[in-house]
Amino acid sequence: MLARLPNLAIQRSYCANAAYLRTSTNTVAPTVLARNVFPIAASSIQSPDQKSRAFSHSARSHSDNISMADASREMEANGVPKKGEPTAAAAPEQEEQKELPKLSAAEFRVYNRMAEHMDLFHNNFRQTWNLLYSACTSGKKPQGMTLRAFLQAGDDFAHHLTIHHTIEERHIFPVLAKKMPAFRKELELLSQHKRIHDGLEKFEAYIAECRSGERELRFGELKGVMDTFGEVLWEHLDEEVHELRAENMRKFWTQDEMRRLPM
Repeated sequence: MLARLPNLAIQRSYCANAAYLRTSTNTVAPTVLARNVFPIAASSIQSPDQKSRAFSHSARSHSDNISMADASREMEANGVPKKGEPTAAAAPEQEEQKELPKLSAAEFRVYNRMAEHMDLFHNNFRQTWNLLYSACTSGKKPQGMTLRAFLQAGDDFAHHLTIHHTIEERHIFPVLAKKMPAFRKELELLSQHKRIHDGLEKFEAYIAECRSGERELRFGELKGVMDTFGEVLWEHLDEEVHELRAENMRKFWTQDEMRRLPM
């Protein structure tokens, strides 16, 4: 682009403005900015001695002694963006996303099938978690529930969640990952599985020790274990279903493909 500018002074002004745009105005003194960005106008903020030296230094040929106003006009004429204007590379036109047609009731059922099934499983986990965690916060078992039944509920929760995630990782996620980036191994949903099971293993071990009589159940201790993975568990239960909702699935799969997907 510099080759298109008519003379050396404009080139210098353009380069100085480019350097200015890469510099924070909060960290550079105004005088320095004036000297670096607008060398011709810098004399307006210099001392008398500095002005004299600047004047003798600026006695150049006519081609170099162009005013900033003239430079700005020529820069504009040659398509050089002003300081506050982004270049085409900096501000590409956003490609408009096409709005998909509304799904019929039948189409919605096809595309939303996996989300509904997954949410049924997840609701069971939510209910059991709430039963266990409420006991931990209140410091007592649910009314009418024996200690043995309470510990069995905890053991079942850990066992069923482990089986659920194992099936997902072996049979469901690999199929979905062929078209859906969210289900690939390196991304969030599978990393959530690992973080959940780091805490779930401690939870399962605590319940097992209480069932065997090695440890006395203390609700405060159990709550502390559940707190290590509760937040990521609930986040995961919600996000997984969100990825499987009809409006998202239709972006990746046909209706025939949806009918053949596992679950």
